[in-house]
Amino acid sequence: MFLLKGVIGSVIKSVTDIDPSQFMPSDPPPPRRPLQFAEANESEEEKQFRRVFKQLAGDDMEVSPNELMNILNKVVCKHGKLKTDGFSSESCRSMVAVMDSDSTGKLGFHEFKYLWNNIKRWQGIYINYDTDNSGVISASEVPGAFKAAGFPLNDQLYKMIIRRYSDENGDMDFDNFIGCLVRLDAMCRAFKTLDKDNSGTIDLDVKEVKPRLVHFRMFSNSLDSEV
Repeated sequence: MFLLKGVIGSVIKSVTDIDPSQFMPSDPPPPRRPLQFAEANESEEEKQFRRVFKQLAGDDMEVSPNELMNILNKVVCKHGKLKTDGFSSESCRSMVAVMDSDSTGKLGFHEFKYLWNNIKRWQGIYINYDTDNSGVISASEVPGAFKAAGFPLNDQLYKMIIRRYSDENGDMDFDNFIGCLVRLDAMCRAFKTLDKDNSGTIDLDVKEVKPRLVHFRMFSNSLDSEV
């Protein structure tokens, strides 16, 4: 049995007073279905999104980390309210890794749609909580923004996240905001999937340990230098 504080490992002292039942990660993307079956049962909105996806993904109908980086950077450069240095190849590899449910190394239609919808929702939160219209989320705005995204954390974790994902002034730009939330969402989604009775603990079979802990490790490793 792994307690939440045990699975996150190096962040153990920071999460002992967090109630996992308060986290509200998004529903996971549906499993991949045969293309013919999927298209026949899609809503008009999904069909429209699939047409856009085909243009973005190319012939292989998969979005690689580099393709994701190009897509996101083209989008954010059109939004003057979002201050960012641009999504890096490293951050996009990380996002693909935690979203890649079928281990292809790329994002299929449903995986990409799930990520895209989250980014759109988090973009709205980012803009709403940038109360001074500076284009960044300041240290004082971070707790409200993360709580609105469904992740109420404790003060120590907020401080660690700010040190890891913000600049020397404590300001978090858009790409770092999204990168942190993608990791946090994946970790909480994986935990809640396994914590079926909302007890704050999970039981893992030996065969499940390695694949199930990847999301916890990726988030905790991103904070390791701050512990």
